[in-house]
Amino acid sequence: MTMNLTPQELARIAELTVGHYNRSAEAFWQGTRDHDVSQNIAALLRHIEADAPFAILDLGCGPGRDLMAFAGHGHRAVGLEGAANLAAMARVNSGCEVWQQDLLALDLPQRHFDGVFANAVLFHVPTQELPRVLRQLHATLKPGGVLFVSNPRGRNEEGWSGERYGAYHDLEAWRRYMCAAGFLELEHYYRPAGLPIEQQPWLASVWRRRSIACTLQLP
Repeated sequence: MTMNLTPQELARIAELTVGHYNRSAEAFWQGTRDHDVSQNIAALLRHIEADAPFAILDLGCGPGRDLMAFAGHGHRAVGLEGAANLAAMARVNSGCEVWQQDLLALDLPQRHFDGVFANAVLFHVPTQELPRVLRQLHATLKPGGVLFVSNPRGRNEEGWSGERYGAYHDLEAWRRYMCAAGFLELEHYYRPAGLPIEQQPWLASVWRRRSIACTLQLP
């Protein structure tokens, strides 16, 4: 269910969620640096139809693990991270340019990126703000550009988990938001791979920017 959040409440959500990652930056790096997300990286790259090297935005890049992977493939990767401590780590770890920006106050160049990699980040966007954020990601992609998204799936609920705010969508609801923002679905799958569906908490999906939005009704 969509919450009716005031500007003050939205600011508090951003402050507490980013603050959590700032305080736990080193532990977050140690806990995630060896996670294998090559399946997700490959899903983004194989759908990009531009000539390599690609211009890629790693949205919510954290300490830079995936920036390092994209740069290692020879692509021109830029990171975006809200937590100052994680952004600083990402710059050191990857050698890439990293922009420090809040997800709820993005300032992105228009038609700039061939791909956007949003791995385990967009679930922090409150549902009422999600259409606006998705339109901003649509606008920063070049025509025909590709957006990869991975989020913990749920039953369209949202709220606090400790100091972090999260919104957890099922596939059908997520499709409606993406379609309304002007994206065409290319594929989706659940992670971790090779497990029964009840043991796959992550929903991954890949989308292409198109010129017009569809007319599916939002949840």
